[in-house]
Amino acid sequence: MRRFVTPRPPREEECGLCGVRLADGPHRHLADTDRRSLVCACGPCAQLMDRPDTTSGGRFRAVPDRCLTDPDHRVDDTVWEALRIPVSVAFLFHNSALGRPVVLYPSPAGATESEPEEHTWQSVVDATPLAGDLRPDVEALLLRRHEGRTECFLVPIDLCYELVGRMRLHWRGFDGGAEARSDLDALFAGVRERARASEQAGVREQSHVSEQARASEQARATPGSRP
Repeated sequence: MRRFVTPRPPREEECGLCGVRLADGPHRHLADTDRRSLVCACGPCAQLMDRPDTTSGGRFRAVPDRCLTDPDHRVDDTVWEALRIPVSVAFLFHNSALGRPVVLYPSPAGATESEPEEHTWQSVVDATPLAGDLRPDVEALLLRRHEGRTECFLVPIDLCYELVGRMRLHWRGFDGGAEARSDLDALFAGVRERARASEQAGVREQSHVSEQARASEQARATPGSRP
């Protein structure tokens, strides 16, 4: 009887490749292109799947952590209606197993998937350069219509499935309910912060490269300097 009334200890998470126990806290994920799912990964295995020779083929692909935003996108009402998304948030990515892009959006039952027509996907690509920059299976274009405007982000695919799980957990009634909307607001606040941090890091990196280039030019221009 005790085994029926005693709460089970939480299941320890393991690396989907080597089986090592993962430490508590955030960890990397891999996209399993055969099963169309995500698996947890330890640091060494994630780095192994990050190698250039594993990004264009193979069953497992490391999910990157970059998060970008396009405030100048042109994903308007016409594009949104062509995608046939009945809710206010959706994500799109290229599924290499199917050989085509797919559109998914959260629902009480989980992620609902649809296949955009070729001209519809092209309208998305024309509306934002982020769509053409997506890495197959591991990155997604995340869209949200909110307060009269549409937000557009390039995000890791695991973040999108986190969104689906949180919406399924908190969804109430026909439109999701106040708790689901509050959770969605919090998630997108985090996405915006990550995108700002990535942009600032990119600016710093570009500034560093520019300073190195100027220093090199000055060294070449200095009489007697070595080439």
